[in-house]
Amino acid sequence: MSMTRTAALRALSPSVAPALPRTAHGAPATVAEIARGLLARQAATSPKYLYDSLGSRLFEAICELPEYYPTRTEAAIFARHGEDIARRVGTGATLIDLGAGNCAKAASLFPLLRPKQYVPIDISRDFLNEAVSRLRQRFPDIAMNALALDLSGPFLLPPEVTPQRRVFFYPGSSIGNFAPHEAIAFLRRVRENASHDGGLLIGVDLIKDAAVLDAAYDDAIGVTAAFNLNMLRHLNHLVGSDFDVRQWRHVAFFNAEDSRVEMHLEARTALTVRWPGGERQFARGERIHTEDSYKYTRDSFADLLAQAGFHADAVWTDEAGWFAVMHARAASA
Repeated sequence: MSMTRTAALRALSPSVAPALPRTAHGAPATVAEIARGLLARQAATSPKYLYDSLGSRLFEAICELPEYYPTRTEAAIFARHGEDIARRVGTGATLIDLGAGNCAKAASLFPLLRPKQYVPIDISRDFLNEAVSRLRQRFPDIAMNALALDLSGPFLLPPEVTPQRRVFFYPGSSIGNFAPHEAIAFLRRVRENASHDGGLLIGVDLIKDAAVLDAAYDDAIGVTAAFNLNMLRHLNHLVGSDFDVRQWRHVAFFNAEDSRVEMHLEARTALTVRWPGGERQFARGERIHTEDSYKYTRDSFADLLAQAGFHADAVWTDEAGWFAVMHARAASA
């Protein structure tokens, strides 16, 4: 059993539930943001809080599951069309990996893209630094500058990131975690950091049968459930709340009307969650909305790119048309 799979199964076990913290460890702005979400009419949290160190490892395990098609389907696209993608993107660029995680996807393209500089960005600082430390040993000739940033708000790349030939890499369909208007705003921020001679290489999950989507976000052995429930422990650490994961269950489904998969945590019983300075009563069956994953057609996503200031100039898909990798360039002003 892999370490990531073991961590997933342990996270499901009530016997390892930690003592519930009562002290907030998050920054004041973070604590305030989480509290607002928990107190909203429809309780909700940002999906970024799914990714503490354990959450990042659980997501690695999800990517190995047979139900979770995006990772292997995207990898197959890169394997089949890698040389064509490299010709389109070019070599010797500064490769900026948005939401890099363990950096494995970008590293698999290093032999083709041969970047001069690699800039992985992720919200989970410790997890990112561990991944980059391992990567430096494998690719000592590539300059690497790891950045721990929250990409959900405005960001400006520091001076050590080479301003020329910036190629932004956003694989895995993470763009789907943003509502369409938020995705446009995010891509506009990317556009502001882009160079005229660079581009954007992005993975996009396409609309498909609802049964396939439902299974991908609610797997048979419960790794995605552990991933979602682990966020409650992360919130306990950040805001000093007293969530008990045993009182909640994972819910995921495809919302065809809004073209998105939704993830929620549902209260198994009536309960009260408390944190320093606040509390929220939840009725049995009441939910916290933790993540959306929007699905697109090729044309609808190309239109979204255009609204953000990019021009989609190439697209590659798998044979079934489940997933797409798109290359876009900054549109002329």
